[in-house]
Amino acid sequence: MRHAVLGAGGVGGLVGGALAKAGHPVTLLVRTGRRDHFPGQLRVKSEMLGAFEAPVQIADLLDGHFDVVWITVKATALEAALRAVPPEKLGDSVLVPLLNGVDHVEHLRESYGAERVLPGTIRVEAEQIGPGRVRHLSAFADVQVAPRPATQARAEALCEELRGAGLGCEVRDDEVTMLWSKLCFLAPFALATTASGGPVGVVRSDPGWWTRLEGCVKEACAVALAEGAKVAPEPILATLKEAPEGFRSSMQKDVAAGRPPEVEAIAGPILRGGTEHGIDVSATRALVDRIMELE
Repeated sequence: MRHAVLGAGGVGGLVGGALAKAGHPVTLLVRTGRRDHFPGQLRVKSEMLGAFEAPVQIADLLDGHFDVVWITVKATALEAALRAVPPEKLGDSVLVPLLNGVDHVEHLRESYGAERVLPGTIRVEAEQIGPGRVRHLSAFADVQVAPRPATQARAEALCEELRGAGLGCEVRDDEVTMLWSKLCFLAPFALATTASGGPVGVVRSDPGWWTRLEGCVKEACAVALAEGAKVAPEPILATLKEAPEGFRSSMQKDVAAGRPPEVEAIAGPILRGGTEHGIDVSATRALVDRIMELE
């Protein structure tokens, strides 16, 4: 299949690079005026995939036929980035968003049509270290997609290509559970590491911070259950207890670098869901307030 990647950062660079290395045509969609900053290749350093270079095309506007358009920008940059993907240029492509949070899926469906959006998630730690240069820090890179009947065949073909490129991929039959399962892990992890200023090992070693994280996990799961997801706090907490000590969230890196964090995308659904469903989300609110103070 032909792939376009909107958002040539850590996640987009890794996914696009792996697909390009496997021989699939990949085009990076970059901001207007930035085409000359990107070489015609992606350079990836990964313990899982090795160090490699792969050829890609560079464009600032979707033009031509693509089977898949990956949306891998930060939630804070989504609206501006979508100018590069006019609905009339999409053709029969499907959009696969790998953003944090849950709200973006309906936004994309409203903008492009319900059958053109194939919701996805990714579990990975990767970062951009320069234009066209990506460092993959985690020993995993696992994509999940949750198709509707119209996108089932495309989803299965997509997963086959990703697995052939060395990445994990799974087709899920429950979109709500897929999206909220990631958020119930990500929000407590991102909020606690950012608020504390340390990686997950620091949070685990401090009873006060661990209590805050644990409370946030339970609140997120309570809201997710009210939204119809099938989640439980115990497996999430077990995973966080076993995560590498130096594991840091992208939100923590954004705050440290002076970039706007994805607080609304990551914490917003939990806070709003708490109000809507009458669920106490005070632990989540306290972590958000702390991050706002740090900003």
